[in-house]
Amino acid sequence: MKDEEKLANFLFEIGSLRKINRSHRQTLLTNDDSDNIASHSYRVAVISIFLAQMEQVDVGRVVLMALSHDWPETRSGDHNWVHKRHVAINTLEIIQAQAQTYSFPSLTTTIEEYEKRQSRESMVAKDADTLDQLLLLKEYEWQGNKEATLWLTGKSKKRPYAWLERLHLESSKQLGRSIYDTNPSDWWKNIYTTTNLSFDKPIDTDEQSPI
Repeated sequence: MKDEEKLANFLFEIGSLRKINRSHRQTLLTNDDSDNIASHSYRVAVISIFLAQMEQVDVGRVVLMALSHDWPETRSGDHNWVHKRHVAINTLEIIQAQAQTYSFPSLTTTIEEYEKRQSRESMVAKDADTLDQLLLLKEYEWQGNKEATLWLTGKSKKRPYAWLERLHLESSKQLGRSIYDTNPSDWWKNIYTTTNLSFDKPIDTDEQSPI
């Protein structure tokens, strides 16, 4: 099989990440079909862009790790913390198997670097992964998910910033604290308008907020 044909097959494989729902649905008691491995990886990559610059590390390497960190799950599936107790996954073996479909050894090296978690770039990418989960939990809590609240604060509810303990870097913790203190719908509060943009009419910003 030609290299281009192998790569085409791999791109179809990566596309299937859109079809793999994240397994924490089981324990978070949610049926959120928008939360799949592909959508998760996208926001992890966006977070990593900013964290990498805050930490002054190689942005390109961090973003590559963020985008590829769950590629092996096309073959292993996603596993929540209950599954992990009983299921063994050889992630590095899957990475090596997937590497046979493209001819870029440096790419494989970077993907493996993330799994080993020894470089600063890999720590940044892992923190971005954790921060995406924190964002998701805040979104679910905002919708009334009591299980998400327990995850955010711990079952004792005495650790209001519990998830910050999972982060490695100070910049990640500062961003995480801001996520805790921000509501998921705050982003549009100061930019809404009831009037469509027009070339001969200014945007109406004086209307009373709908909420």
